[in-house]
Amino acid sequence: MSVFKEFRDFAIKGNMIDLAIGVIIGAAFGAIVSSIVDDIFMPLIGLLLGGIDFSNLFVVLSNPNDVAVPSLAVAQEAGVATLNIGLFINAVVKFTIIAVVLFMVVKGINSMKREAAKEPVESTPASSKEEVLLTEIRDAIRASGKA
Repeated sequence: MSVFKEFRDFAIKGNMIDLAIGVIIGAAFGAIVSSIVDDIFMPLIGLLLGGIDFSNLFVVLSNPNDVAVPSLAVAQEAGVATLNIGLFINAVVKFTIIAVVLFMVVKGINSMKREAAKEPVESTPASSKEEVLLTEIRDAIRASGKA
């Protein structure tokens, strides 16, 4: 029963819940970036480069049965070995977008931390002359051994 209690304590800690929320938001963000890249950026880039369909850009490596491969889906279905250049380019674009966004988030957090560190820290007020004198008297009495 102690293992269950340890797991429960671990799972309900704030950091664990924050991590779970971060993973869920990250997955949703990844889906959005995938859609932007696959459905908006790459078709526009392909159009600008003369009508290239990056999702269907591949090189046949091995086609032992000489199957006609007009598209990547047909090649994969027929078991033809392909080098999927377009899918790799899509993955690189997705990674770059996510990396830039994460860099900006971390940079923003670091700048907020620096600003918080610059804020003046309230210091304890200096002791009054009476407090200093009383402290000296107390220390002198302790040193003489009478207290």
